Amino acid sequence: MNSATSTPPRIGSGRMITAMTATGALCALFIVLAYQGTLPRIEYLKAKALEKAIVEVIPGMTSQKVFRLQPDGTLQEVQEAAKDASLVYAGYDLKGNLAGVAIEASGMGFADVIRIIYGYNPATEQIIGFRVLESKETPGLGDKIEKDPAFLENFKTLPIVLSADKSRVQHRIVAVKHGKKEKAWELDGITGATISSRAVGNILGTSTEHIVPVLHKNLPLLENLAKQ
Repeated sequence: MNSATSTPPRIGSGRMITAMTATGALCALFIVLAYQGTLPRIEYLKAKALEKAIVEVIPGMTSQKVFRLQPDGTLQEVQEAAKDASLVYAGYDLKGNLAGVAIEASGMGFADVIRIIYGYNPATEQIIGFRVLESKETPGLGDKIEKDPAFLENFKTLPIVLSADKSRVQHRIVAVKHGKKEKAWELDGITGATISSRAVGNILGTSTEHIVPVLHKNLPLLENLAKQ
C-alpha cells in the first residue's frame, strides 16, 4: 500500500514579485511621510542653531542685518532670509557699529561634508569666531574640530592678510600639524585628526579668498546701514 506524499502549494513568481513590490512601495510611503512630518521641525531647529551660532561668532553683537551676495560682487539687504549659501550676516553692537560679519562655508572632511560658520571683523581684518554647524567626523577624533580648546583658540584672532587695496587675500589660511605653526595665518592642527583639521583650513582658505575682498568692497554699505 503506497502512502501519498502531500506537496505544499507553489507560489507563482508573478505573485511573489507583486507582493515584494507592494511591500517596498508601502515602506517607501512610510519613509516619505515620516520625512515630510519631521522636516518642519528639523528646519526650525537648524534655523535656531544658526541664529545662536551667528551671535557666538560675532562677540558683542546685539542686532543684525542679512545680505545676499549678488553675481556682480555687490551685497543686497534681504528682509526674509531663506536658506541660501550666498547669504552673509552683519552684526552690530549697541552703538550701531559693525561688530563683524558671519559667513557660512562648507567642504569635504574625512567622513562627509563639514559645514561651518565663522565671524570676520573688517576693522581688524581678523576671523573672530568659529563654529561647526554640521559634521559627521569620527567621534573622539575628527569631531575634535568642534570642541578641542586648543584648536578653537585658533579662531579668536586669526588674521586675514590682504593686499594694500583689499582686493585679494595675500596669504591663504592653511592647517599645519600640531605644534608646527609658524605663520600667523596658519591653523595649529589636531593630533589624530589631521584630515579633519586640514579640511577646516581648506574651507576657510577658499571662503575667505572669495568673500573677504567682497566685504571690504561693500564696507561703506555695511557701515552706513549700521548708523541708520
